[in-house]
Amino acid sequence: MTTTTKRARAKKIALWSFLAIALGAMLAPMTGYLYVALNPAHAQAADEANPRSNYWRAVREGNTGYSAVQGPGANVLIANGGHNWRQWRNGPIATYGPWLLGVVVLVLALYHLLHGRVPVHGTPSGEKVLRWTTFERNLHWITAVMFIALAITGLSLLFGRAVLIPVLGPEGFATWAEAAIGIHNLIGPVFVVTILVEILLWIRHNFPNSTDLTWFKQGGGLFGKAHPSAGRMNGGEKVWFWIICTFGVAVCVTGLILDFPNYGQSRETMQLANLIHGATALVWVAVALGHIYIGTLGTEGSLEGMATGYVSKEWAQQHHDLWYDEVKDKQGTAQAPHAGAPSGSPTTP
Repeated sequence: MTTTTKRARAKKIALWSFLAIALGAMLAPMTGYLYVALNPAHAQAADEANPRSNYWRAVREGNTGYSAVQGPGANVLIANGGHNWRQWRNGPIATYGPWLLGVVVLVLALYHLLHGRVPVHGTPSGEKVLRWTTFERNLHWITAVMFIALAITGLSLLFGRAVLIPVLGPEGFATWAEAAIGIHNLIGPVFVVTILVEILLWIRHNFPNSTDLTWFKQGGGLFGKAHPSAGRMNGGEKVWFWIICTFGVAVCVTGLILDFPNYGQSRETMQLANLIHGATALVWVAVALGHIYIGTLGTEGSLEGMATGYVSKEWAQQHHDLWYDEVKDKQGTAQAPHAGAPSGSPTTP
């Protein structure tokens, strides 16, 4: 056997030996699973006899011990519900929430690019109709500003680890997160009060009726020049109102539970409240994006109504003709108010 042949044979033996060792290293740990499969009763008995296994099993079961710390759940070392809460928060909510918001933004952008703004039809006459009183407008804008602040801070806390840490860095995000949670917790209770006032103020205008069905069948006037009839609130505005009454109220109630944790709430209650708060808030923000778009870029004249209190006669006839027929005789045909004119005149609708 030549020297070259011996070297080639040695290399082959070394290669196969290395592969055998690597394969053995990967398969050796699997023998434990094989043993458990062949001897399940013995493996269970061994596990039960293991003091360390018994200890952590008791920990996960939420068994209580003694702690000098006072408060609900203080004697429980590890609450098993925390693991479930983390899986839901960092799983479905954190995963599908951004997709929900992204799809809504994409749909609104495509609609605006393909359709553009809904214009006011007809020749402007200069005549105005009072739509929102000073109190209603101030209440709306105060609530809107707080909603935006709560949405920004809330989304920062929910998605900050994945989105903001790569941008701000750990220290920068920690500083912003501390400020965000302070702003969120401070504004939240005031926001709850304004939402309650809005519900009480406008609920009488938002009960569904047969006119709303026709409004939805015709696409709410978002497509084409024809516009369906509507009262003071159209079908879309009523949907937004009842979103506030359901998802919004859920956000407010769970937010109060989280904001004031020292009133007997258990750890499980706080975890459930956090999940409901995050999920319902995401739905609320998604619908709010549509509401904001329609009230600003999407529809000509809508923002003017909430900014000044008045809308043009043509806008009222186009978007809320039934309401206009009700108030035109009460209000008369007022000319556009000059700067500084009182917004409480003519007669409040």
